[in-house]
Amino acid sequence: MINGLSYIYTAALAGLALYAIHILILIILYLWHRQDAPPALPHLAETEFPRVTVQVPLCNERYVVKRILDAVAALDWPRGQLEIQVLDDSTDETTDLARAKIQSLQTQGYTAHLLHRQYPTGHKAGALAIGLQHTQSDFIAIFDADFCPQPDFLRQTVPYLIQNTTLGMVQARWEHLNAEYSPVTRAQALLLDAHFTVEHIARNRSGLLMNFNGTAGVWRRQAIVEAGGWQSDTVAEDLDISYRAQLAGWQIAYLPHVIAPAELPPLVAAFKQQQYRWAKGATQVLRKLAIPILRSPRLNIFQKTMALLHLSGYMTQPLFLILLLLTLPTIFFHPHLPTLVALLGTITTIPPLLYLVGQIALRPNWPRRILAYPVLMLLGLGITWSSTLAILDGLSHWGGTFKRTPKFQLKGKKGKWDHTDYRIKLDRALLGECLIGIYALLVMRLSHQYQQTDLIPFSLIYLSSEILIIASTLHQATHHKRHPSNTNSEAS
Repeated sequence: MINGLSYIYTAALAGLALYAIHILILIILYLWHRQDAPPALPHLAETEFPRVTVQVPLCNERYVVKRILDAVAALDWPRGQLEIQVLDDSTDETTDLARAKIQSLQTQGYTAHLLHRQYPTGHKAGALAIGLQHTQSDFIAIFDADFCPQPDFLRQTVPYLIQNTTLGMVQARWEHLNAEYSPVTRAQALLLDAHFTVEHIARNRSGLLMNFNGTAGVWRRQAIVEAGGWQSDTVAEDLDISYRAQLAGWQIAYLPHVIAPAELPPLVAAFKQQQYRWAKGATQVLRKLAIPILRSPRLNIFQKTMALLHLSGYMTQPLFLILLLLTLPTIFFHPHLPTLVALLGTITTIPPLLYLVGQIALRPNWPRRILAYPVLMLLGLGITWSSTLAILDGLSHWGGTFKRTPKFQLKGKKGKWDHTDYRIKLDRALLGECLIGIYALLVMRLSHQYQQTDLIPFSLIYLSSEILIIASTLHQATHHKRHPSNTNSEAS
């Protein structure tokens, strides 16, 4: 029993250390390539502008539908070469709002269409596939409903695709409309800044496979078709198609100087739901593409290893959960841990460096911004149970329900979510989170009783994380219900 505990504990730490080393490699690659000059923006004569279709997938987005369509209509591109597609799977008044806006754009001379599916299949992937069937454009820009692309977005992206015929997609960097709204949004900004600065630059400029983020990108139609098209057997259609395209020989370019601001979810329940979908989707893509990656003649061993670590990154969540569950047996059985454990434990402290580097690279006020890291750490630990369920779901099922992240038209510190119609119900993970919190509290008490105080800090952090998740979820759910709906409007 004692040896078994020791082996399991060491294996869990070794797994976390492996992913920490993966992050360290990305940081090193970023530092090595961060000064690389991006390719010069190719010049296009007015007669060379190709036809571009801008797809806007919608599903119950009444508060932001007008904003995204206004932003798309403001894109600086010859109107005769611009097509707007609203891919609408809504079941509420979003459809009427979108239809009215599309009709207004049509009277202004825009080529704009509303494709509404009463019986949607395949969720977002299905909507994008239908949209592709209804256009002949060679270039497809995609924006989720919470984005506000800059007017020059197409002029800053499409020329790269025209100049380089091996380029299948270009991805822009996300910015944040409401990073300062709350501690939760500030923590998410840290997470995304690190992803879009350190990770994307490291992967893209060193020849590693990188992912399309589902929005704020422009695709070459031919790349989508040759990659096998949009497929709904995973709930991460963006990650899936970007990897399939690269395995088929297409390149992807990341343009960090091109930004597309978007809204961060203010609700802890929304963040947890989003992370559940991403964890499940990444796991499904790993199941689907691990063998093709390993067999790919285009990739070397380093590229294959980094790709598999990328796709399996959410596996850190069950590993952290295992460490917590081992604390109680440790109190009673006192397993002898090898000296290697100290080294592995040290290596697992690397990830916070990722967020620090990301903030230093992007934000002049990074010392203040990095103060949100404790909230991010608590959020990350607090959703380990939910993310573990997502991984198990992804390992055992294909496809699944695509649960949208509600948007509320928040900007800066302005805007409210508590009077809106979009609510997230309490999920099945809440009971497990309560039990984990109780478990962490029990470990703290017994650690003190048996004078094994070295276990108290970890248990305290875990307890705090579960309290944050549970209390925030319950507060936001009950606070939401106290108010009548729709005091907010799409024009507010």
